[in-house]
Amino acid sequence: MAKNGNDAEIDEGLYSRQLYVLGHDAMKRMQSSNVLISGLRGLGVEIAKNVILGGVKSVTLHDQGVAEWNDLSSQFYLREEDLGKNRAEVSQLRLAELNSYVPVTSFTGALTNESLTKFQVVVLTNSSLDEQMRVGDFCHSNGIKLIVADTRGLFGQLFCDFGEEMTVFDINGEQPLSAMISMITKDSAGVVTCLDEARHGFESGDFVTFTEVQGMTELNGCDPIEIKTLGPYTFSICNTSSFSDYVRGGIVTQVKMPKTVAFKSLSSSMAEPEFMVTDFAKFDRPGQLHVGFQALHAFEKKHSRLPKPWSQSDADELVTLAEEVNAAQSGSAKQEQLDQAIIKKLSCLAAGDLAPINAFIGGLAAQEVMKACTGKFMPIMQWLYFDALECLSDAEDAILTEEECRNCRYDGQIAVFGSKLQELLAKQRYFLVGAGAIGCELLKNFAMMGLASGEGEVIVTDMDTIEKSNLNRQFLFRPWDVTKMKSETAAAAVKQMNPSIRITGHQNRVGPDTEKIYDDDFFESLDGVTNALDNVDARMYMDRRCVYYCKPLLESGTLGTKGNVQVVIPFLTESYSSSQDPPEKSIPICTLKNFPNAIEHTLQWARDEFEGLFKQPAENALQYMTDPKFMERTLKLPGAQPLEVLEAVYKSLVTDYPHSWEDCVVWARNHWQCQYNNNIRQLLHNFPPDQLTSSGAPFWSGPKRCPHPLEFSTNNVSIHCEKTQIKDCFEISCPANLLAQSYGLPCSTERSDLTKLLQDVKVPEFTPKSGVKIHVSDQELQSANASIDDSRLEELKTRLPSAEAASQFKLCPIEFEKDDETNFHMDFIVAASNLRAENYDIPPADRHKSKLIAGKIIPAIATTTAAVVGLVCLELLKIVQGHKKLKSYKNGFMNLALPFFAFSEPIAAPKHKYYEIDWTLWDRFEVKGIQPNGEEMTLRQFLDYFKNEHKLEITMLSQGVSMLYSFFMPAAKLKERLDLPMTEIVTKVSKKKLGKHVKALVFELCCNDETEEDVEVPYVRYTIR
Repeated sequence: MAKNGNDAEIDEGLYSRQLYVLGHDAMKRMQSSNVLISGLRGLGVEIAKNVILGGVKSVTLHDQGVAEWNDLSSQFYLREEDLGKNRAEVSQLRLAELNSYVPVTSFTGALTNESLTKFQVVVLTNSSLDEQMRVGDFCHSNGIKLIVADTRGLFGQLFCDFGEEMTVFDINGEQPLSAMISMITKDSAGVVTCLDEARHGFESGDFVTFTEVQGMTELNGCDPIEIKTLGPYTFSICNTSSFSDYVRGGIVTQVKMPKTVAFKSLSSSMAEPEFMVTDFAKFDRPGQLHVGFQALHAFEKKHSRLPKPWSQSDADELVTLAEEVNAAQSGSAKQEQLDQAIIKKLSCLAAGDLAPINAFIGGLAAQEVMKACTGKFMPIMQWLYFDALECLSDAEDAILTEEECRNCRYDGQIAVFGSKLQELLAKQRYFLVGAGAIGCELLKNFAMMGLASGEGEVIVTDMDTIEKSNLNRQFLFRPWDVTKMKSETAAAAVKQMNPSIRITGHQNRVGPDTEKIYDDDFFESLDGVTNALDNVDARMYMDRRCVYYCKPLLESGTLGTKGNVQVVIPFLTESYSSSQDPPEKSIPICTLKNFPNAIEHTLQWARDEFEGLFKQPAENALQYMTDPKFMERTLKLPGAQPLEVLEAVYKSLVTDYPHSWEDCVVWARNHWQCQYNNNIRQLLHNFPPDQLTSSGAPFWSGPKRCPHPLEFSTNNVSIHCEKTQIKDCFEISCPANLLAQSYGLPCSTERSDLTKLLQDVKVPEFTPKSGVKIHVSDQELQSANASIDDSRLEELKTRLPSAEAASQFKLCPIEFEKDDETNFHMDFIVAASNLRAENYDIPPADRHKSKLIAGKIIPAIATTTAAVVGLVCLELLKIVQGHKKLKSYKNGFMNLALPFFAFSEPIAAPKHKYYEIDWTLWDRFEVKGIQPNGEEMTLRQFLDYFKNEHKLEITMLSQGVSMLYSFFMPAAKLKERLDLPMTEIVTKVSKKKLGKHVKALVFELCCNDETEEDVEVPYVRYTIR
């Protein structure tokens, strides 16, 4: 068993994505927390799974009950052969595999007060109200944090009590904001004005501190000051009237201030509840369910059972009990009027046990455990109720009758939806794209729900292999699965959970390249698609395919504690691509090259350096050696690109070509001198520190930080290494080793050898030159006429070694890989970025932060993934039932850190019109290319068809990027095409043969109506087979 607790180092290889959500301090606090989870049915195992993956000190599983058929509908670590065995003992073996750092034990005795004292956090699930009250009072008076979680069919309940004085160190998990200052006034409430490059983003009540302020230096390093926002670029601070006059500069940075939160005990909070609203369309629902859940406990205490599924007599009795509970209330818990319909639904569904509801509530509850352990993020205050009644049939006359238990693994689901839905689920054929974190959770839920457990099939595709960092949240994988294919491993794992699921794993990337595999026959056989992707391009591609084949799509994503769900229903909702996030703001080129002011700039510069030194030159040189048309293609590039590319090839194959490790060290030393000394001296020669602009303002002010050159010495290198957590003088050995790798030369990490070699390197003297143009802005860069030195171009063409002669060179482009600790990639990025930061007096970043930014890592945590996928699978239940009403479906957004939840009706597909015909993105013209006589339609016949059948005159016709017809086409070309079959024109214009798998082509039209007005019309699906 690996060591955990206060003294343990955090395994960054395993926890890296979670560390970017919680941070090191919170992780260390979590690693000293012992957690008890009582009740190991579907909800308990979901919470336990997420908490163990998170990395607490220890988890104890408590349950005195044995596995029953009803458990198997959501308890994914119970098998049919476990029926009759203790749930905690069986689950312990499988849960313990999730994380070797977390000891997992089972406990089957009674929950005595004494047994509770060794835990910092206690979670109760599947417990009676009497036990909740007893444990709640004991925990509250003994400083033990308590979470009560419960699910009943389509209903969920969560309660938190973290004591009378809990400190929350970070209420939202967002990175502290910072802004550059342009002015600070001297006043009783000094006004700070920020540069108008971007809004400051602060809110009144935030606390800030200052650095680098010139003049009013009293603010530098001050204690946090509370601010009041005055506008998007201004805010007021403390009394500055006695401070020195402000001169220029300065950075203001938000400071996260601890917040103390007080909780009431369960017994106190029961009468005076504070509700966290999950759905603002159901604003009064929490109060009703608060009474309803108490009535359920009373029913269970009276009858030693829950109300029977869809039993009207039990429902009537629960209403009576709820009236009694409500009448006995004296505090704010008392409802003016009970909603009898909701109470009856609670009774009808109470015996149900649904995997998606457990996933959602279990994800939330596990996040609350982490908050209790760490003080990271704002806890739920204090009650949360949730329901998904929209999942029930939306047909007006659909009322389920009382069903008997069938002693099958889906009893918990049949109790809610009846057996008809179970039969439908078994026949579903679904395509799951991605087997990462979301994919694993989806597959687990699919298996529990019985999706494709009969004639159906789940096809899951993912071309990735399993890496160590995946194990923290992709819970179907184990350490011994590292390097195996994700899709195959995940498929095998869920077969263990439910042997009936029919599942096939593929290793294909979805895209135009795999349309021979995922062709018309494949998509037409599907009932739906679920995305579990990590990039927008693939999402949009799958969205287009689903729209084309009219298949429902379930789309979801996470970012740290944030998650979203979107449901796309044919002929009902808009598609994923209908609305897009604004593009990420890119860093201007001139900022990267000469004027960085933030560590993000130096890290991007370091990434560009990596690509420009170790990947692109080798790729270009390899193309020069192997592609006969490389030179011809390069010379056609715009501007100065031909010269730049050929210069890079010439350097790779001639001037910079190393023949030994010593050559690599010499190159790395000279490169260091060039980047961190010579180029900075040239920049300062062009723009001296005291330079003024044309308006008389200092050139080096605002976002422009005045740099200084670095001086090299082997001693300085080692000191710098220590400061930035880099070993073995990696500022030189990293680039030297990477260069050696790219040329197939032996590498070395011997410090003494490196130091000796460096002492012998003769670095050429550098003198800044006049006449060197340095662009100050991207506009200036773009408007500069990029003139090519033709004589140099000709010289390079003659001096480059012939392709045959160059073929002896061993060149290997290096693909950046952030997660390998031994490949020098991140070492180079951290060293290069921090040296550049030192040039510009920008605070350096440690390896952890550098990896996040340079590696473009998406922070991730198992809790959010579980909760999001729970919501996805609730939408899946609606799709399989064939819900027709838009209001039945729910798009969802959550942020577990705040916590915040928002659900909304999906946006309807926007309607367009031509003549009196309405159409949406889901509509198209269906045209059969093969006529009754067996011949294919010609272009003339195609144009006539639209004129006669739809009264539309086609003015332009295209297929993909190929223009097939236009009204302004030359007469000779038109005459040639008019009597050709459509597919022949497509082949001729696109210069590509149509694959045998292609059944239909998509044509885009521009049309005029009978009044010769331009009208927007759907595309054409032109069937050829």
